[in-house]
Amino acid sequence: MLQEGQAAPDFTLLDDAERTVSLKDFLGAPLVIYFYPRADTPG
Repeated sequence: MLQEGQAAPDFTLLDDAERTVSLKDFLGAPLVIYFYPRADTPG
């Protein structure tokens, strides 16, 4: 589990156009990643 301030691990996923995107693709560029709580959890 990530803690606040901890670097996100590298990951690869498909975007809405089915293209592969990796975190490393954004090195050196500003990037905001939103992590949301798991469904059906308080908060």
